[in-house]
Amino acid sequence: MIVGTAGHVDHGKTALIHSLTGISTDRLQEEQARGLTIEAGYAYPELVDEFELGFIDVPGHEKFIHNMLSGVAGIDTMLLVVAADDGVMPQTREHMQILRLLGIGRGVVALTKCDLVERQRLVEVREQIQFLLAGSPLADSRIFEVSSRTGEGIAELKDELWQRAQASDIEVAQGNFRMAVDRAFTKTGSGLVVTGTVVAGDISVGDSVRLFPSSRDARVRGLRRQGRVAEHARQGDRLALNLAGPGVDRETVQRGDWVVAQALPTPSLTRVDIALELLEDAPPLSHWSGVHLHLGASHVTGRISLLEGQQLLPGQRMLAQMILETPLHACMGDRVIVRDHGARHTIGGAVVLDGAPPRRGQRSPARLQWLESCRQAVMDSSNDMPLAEPLRVALTLRQDGPDVYGLARNFNRTPASLAREFEALGARVISAGQDMRAFSPQALESLRARILEVVTDNHEREPAMLGTERERLRRQVMPGLPSALFRQIVQPLMTAGTLKQQGPFLSLPEHQAALSAEDERLWQQIEPHLSAAPFDPPRVRDLAGLENIEEAQVRQMLTSAARLGRVYHVRRDHFFLARSVHDMADMIQQLEAQQGAAHVASFRDQLGVGRKLAVLILEFFDRIGYTRRVRDDHIVRRADMWH
Repeated sequence: MIVGTAGHVDHGKTALIHSLTGISTDRLQEEQARGLTIEAGYAYPELVDEFELGFIDVPGHEKFIHNMLSGVAGIDTMLLVVAADDGVMPQTREHMQILRLLGIGRGVVALTKCDLVERQRLVEVREQIQFLLAGSPLADSRIFEVSSRTGEGIAELKDELWQRAQASDIEVAQGNFRMAVDRAFTKTGSGLVVTGTVVAGDISVGDSVRLFPSSRDARVRGLRRQGRVAEHARQGDRLALNLAGPGVDRETVQRGDWVVAQALPTPSLTRVDIALELLEDAPPLSHWSGVHLHLGASHVTGRISLLEGQQLLPGQRMLAQMILETPLHACMGDRVIVRDHGARHTIGGAVVLDGAPPRRGQRSPARLQWLESCRQAVMDSSNDMPLAEPLRVALTLRQDGPDVYGLARNFNRTPASLAREFEALGARVISAGQDMRAFSPQALESLRARILEVVTDNHEREPAMLGTERERLRRQVMPGLPSALFRQIVQPLMTAGTLKQQGPFLSLPEHQAALSAEDERLWQQIEPHLSAAPFDPPRVRDLAGLENIEEAQVRQMLTSAARLGRVYHVRRDHFFLARSVHDMADMIQQLEAQQGAAHVASFRDQLGVGRKLAVLILEFFDRIGYTRRVRDDHIVRRADMWH
C-alpha cells in the first residue's frame, strides 16, 4: 500500500513520516537546510508480516504544487496532515480537492503538533477538519491526535496504517505495463534509473519496454519495488527501473515521460476527449480557455474545448476536449488535474475518455453518446473498468465497425481480450494484418444488403460492364473500411452464390454484360464504318461526323463495346474491330515466321497504311504483352493470347 501525504506547508508532514518510519524523506541539501520539502520524498519501512507499506511525502508550499502533483500520481491512500496551531489552511483545501479529483477515496487524518495547543484548540481544529471532509469519502475518518516531538499518538497511527496495508485488496494487474516517470537519474555502475508508480500491468527483469515521447526501446536490467531489490513488480507498486538500450540515457528521459510495454502503441496525443469537472470555488470556465494540465507526472499547457456548451459553471460537469501544445501519453481512465492559465489555482479535474477523437463531428449526438458511455464506465469502476456498455454503443454507432486495435490502445487492453469482449456481446470480429473490426449481426446484414444494392444499381447504369471492380465497390459502399476486411465481408456472398466474380469484377449471378438498347442501335450504325477500313478505321470525331452524332456519345458507346470485347482501344480515340486486331496479330506471327521478327516496314506494307500508324499499332501490341520490342524489331511473346 502506497500512502501519500497531503497538507499545508509547515504542518509537520515530513516529521510525521520520520516518526512513523525512522526515515527522512528530505533528500536534497536545500530541503535539509531550509526545513522545507521541495521535491516529493519516499520512505519504505521494514516489512511487517510480509506486508509492504510505502510513503510519499509531498511538498505543501503553493510554489511547489506542480511537484506535489507529480508525487501523488499513483498513491492509493492519503494521509491528510493538519497542524493544531494553524488548523485548516489554503493548501490543506487544495490538496484535498486534488486527491478527490484524482479519485483517491481512502485515507486517514493526522492532527499534528498537539503538544503545542490547549484542548479547546484541538476541539476547534477537529471541527474544521470534519467540515472540510463532509460529503467526501473521508467524512467518517478517524482523526489521530499526534506529536512528532513527544511521540503522542504515533503508535496508534502506525498500527492503523499497517492494519490497512494488511487488509488492503491486492489489485489485479490490468492491461499493458505503464509507469509515469517522476524521477530520472544516473547511478554509478548501473546507468539510467527511472522511478514512478506502476499505473497498470506488470513487469519483470529482462522485459523490453518503450519510452514516451522518445519512442526508444529499452531493456529492464534490474528493478526495486518499494525500495527493495525484486524480480517482478505490478500495478500499484512504487518502482525504480534500471534501463539500458541504444540511445537510452539521462538526456532522453525526464519527469513526465512514460515507460510502457512494447505491445502498447504510444501515439503522440494532441487532442484528448475528457469528462471535465469544475470545482465549486472556481470561476466559470469558458470555451477555448487556456489551462495547465497535469497527468501522471506530466505537466503540459493547452486549451479546453467544451463539447456541450460555451461555458462551464462552478461545481458542474461537462464533456470536453483538451487541445495540447505538447504531445501526451494517456489511456481511458487516467485522471487529469486542471489549473488556471497562470498556474496559480486548481480549478478542476478530468477523466480521460478517448485519445483519438475525430476531427469532425465532435459534438454530434452519436459522438457524445459514446463519450458518455465511456465516462460512465470509468465512474462505475474501482479497478477493472466494465467495458460492455462502451463496446455496445460503439457497435451501434459505427456501421463500418469499431476499430478493435484503436480501442485496445485507448482502453490499454490487448486486442485479443477486447475481441473476446465484443464476441461476448454477439459481435463478429474480422481481422486482417493490423486491421481488426467488430460488427454487430445487424451491421453485417445491412452492409451486405448495401453491397448488393450498389452492384444492382451499377448493372442498371453500366450494363456493358462485366461487374463492379472490388475496390470501386468498397469506395461506393464504405470507403472507411480497409480493403482486406472488405474482401472478407464480401466472401460469404460469393460462397453463397449471391455474387459472382470475373477477374477483378463482382456481379450478380444473372448479370450478362451487354450494350444498352440505345448503344446497340448506335453500334449498328457505326460498325459498318469500322468494317470498311479494318486496319485504318475512322477515329471517333470522324465517325460522329459521318452519322451526325455527338462525339461524346460515340466515344461512350465504343468504350462500352471495348469492355465487351467487340473493339480494342488501340490509340487515343481510335478503336479497331476485334476481328481486325486478331488479323493483325496473325500477320505479326507470319512476319516473324518469315523474317524472324515483325519489322515496321514489312508490317506497314502488309496493312497498307502509313508508317506512323503501323508504329502505333505495333506499340499497342507491345503494351498489351502480345509482343516485345527488341531494338527496331517486335517479337511475339504470347502467341496464344487470342486462342
